[in-house]
Amino acid sequence: MRHIQVNEMIVILSARLHLSQFQMADAEEVFACITPSITRFMRWDPPSWSEYVARCEARSQAPTTFSFVIRRRDSNECLGMAAVEQCDTESPELGLWMKESAHGQGFGREVVAAVAAWAHKTLGKESFIYPVAVQNTASRRIAEGLHGEIIENRTNPKYESVVYKIPWKG
Repeated sequence: MRHIQVNEMIVILSARLHLSQFQMADAEEVFACITPSITRFMRWDPPSWSEYVARCEARSQAPTTFSFVIRRRDSNECLGMAAVEQCDTESPELGLWMKESAHGQGFGREVVAAVAAWAHKTLGKESFIYPVAVQNTASRRIAEGLHGEIIENRTNPKYESVVYKIPWKG
């Protein structure tokens, strides 16, 4: 796992993936990956283009959030987004979503591990919060595979969720 900064842009490289800090130039390509199926286990529904642009601009200004575009290293294909939020807390929140064609290939675990390793090395974080819809078994397996333990239950308008705490020592 390598972490590099290119002209102040954060880039995280894993075995198969390239995660680069989100730029507005990425918005159209990322927006094309958002579908109702993808947002089934998200707190939000598919936005309009103008809503999406406004959300991206707001996130890019958030001082405690780092958002990354997930791309395959071999083809540069955009797969989705990952984020580490609330970086001013002891245990920042990790999140990700990927388009359907990327599901079932182990990319999710690779993304979460890469972002957690980056946040551990760069920000000194030793644990992370990872909220997951109860019915999202694939995301639950990611957390459990990284030794996450359920610490909380939440109710959202769209679904019930559990919150994992994932320890990270590097």
